[in-house]
Amino acid sequence: MKRMNYKLIRVLFIISLVTVWSCNEDFVDVASLDENSEEYFNSEEDYQNALIGAYDLLQSTYANVMLGEIASDNSLCGGESATDVVGWQEIDDMIHTPENANLRDIWGWMYAGVNRANFIMEFQDKTDFTGKNEVLAQARFLRAYYYFELVKWFGDVPLSVDKRIQFGDQFSIERTPKTAVYAQIEIDLQFAASNLPSVQPEKGRVTSGAANALLGKVYLFQDKFSEAAEVLDQVIAGPYDLVDDYDAIFEHDGENGVESVFEIQYSDAEGGSFDCLQCSEGNVAVGFNGIRNYTGPEFDSGFSFNVPTQEVVDEFEEGDLRKDVAILDIEQWAADNEATYATGFEHTGYYNRKYIARKGDLNTGDANLTNPNNYRAIRFADVLLMAAEAYNRGSLGDNIAQGYLNRVRARAFGGTDHTISATGSDLTQAIYHERRVELVGEGHRFFDLVRTDRAAQEIDGFETGKHEIFPIPSIEIELAGGTWLQNPRY
Repeated sequence: MKRMNYKLIRVLFIISLVTVWSCNEDFVDVASLDENSEEYFNSEEDYQNALIGAYDLLQSTYANVMLGEIASDNSLCGGESATDVVGWQEIDDMIHTPENANLRDIWGWMYAGVNRANFIMEFQDKTDFTGKNEVLAQARFLRAYYYFELVKWFGDVPLSVDKRIQFGDQFSIERTPKTAVYAQIEIDLQFAASNLPSVQPEKGRVTSGAANALLGKVYLFQDKFSEAAEVLDQVIAGPYDLVDDYDAIFEHDGENGVESVFEIQYSDAEGGSFDCLQCSEGNVAVGFNGIRNYTGPEFDSGFSFNVPTQEVVDEFEEGDLRKDVAILDIEQWAADNEATYATGFEHTGYYNRKYIARKGDLNTGDANLTNPNNYRAIRFADVLLMAAEAYNRGSLGDNIAQGYLNRVRARAFGGTDHTISATGSDLTQAIYHERRVELVGEGHRFFDLVRTDRAAQEIDGFETGKHEIFPIPSIEIELAGGTWLQNPRY
């Protein structure tokens, strides 16, 4: 089975378990489900169905990925005009406010994921069956994943463990310091790593390697370098490797390959609309990233958002084989292939080639909402570069850091002629450069700049002491009775 059947289980999950989170509902605006829980969680099948429902919200992280690029110096918002998806345009220009609807989407969708994982944990002791610890481990990984996104975006956030946040709870639950949220994320991921297999029979389910990789990233975000190095080394020693052909990673045949440590599954199943984007089974970002009004070979049209900047194009060194995989020079492509296209707002001449629609992608609904291109959330190259950074910045061994870094560079240049021998701060800068060009278009850049204190010097309009995190949506503060403090300077 290529991937978990999100759509089928979603239907079962909505009918049997939860109130639907619509685009306009608040994360605490859910009905009490105690009466349903007495009739549920009576079998392994019930737990498995609930677990797939918790996985389902991963698909909505397409927005987190796009905005992780748009908020950075890697890309401009683009689109049709300056008023096309205003919330994204505001984030691009660093003028976003607590009224930003797209930030509220991220808040609500991530908390929907937390609540679904917590629903399982709330009834973790109700029924015993063989393999239950692995089910709980997957639920705890997902809870950690959603909370990590929330902390990255919003800083201190309400923390609930093994209990759903239900209507009325917003009056008593407070924003929890991010240090405590991180501590819970670490506990969840440690449990997951200890109770998950290294390989799953069903694509898309998390593994011990995925748990350790995410744990290493969580440590790195807190400058816990020795802890990060230890768990990332475990991932590096596992069943993963770099694929020979960088281009193959992002094509349909490259999904769930040996380089994929954790991959979010998408399909071409119908579902979703522009009124409910998170209802889509497809990777919505692919349609938004696509070439405006395109006719020609290989690619399909889209809405010309998230367009790479000249600066990131220039970051690639001469001879780097990744450049033409990551960046589509549409002007050159059109001239070489007799293709046509329209120029959108903030047209740079470039597109994020990793995540734009290819011809031949199966789409049963709106092609811009049902693209089946999976998101490679954690790649082995990312793990190698995180480990290199941990060893270098933690003064744990520049020779080991060089080895991990040069392993990535050897693939990028097709050999060892571009080996890095620098140490100390020069090696740090080389690792930062490598993360940028290796992972461009994959949603990591803004948060890499923030966690390494480089955002103010790289992002136009970025204000230190404000833009490291985003504002809590104002409606959430109002619904909590006005007791939550807004993030500084918003």
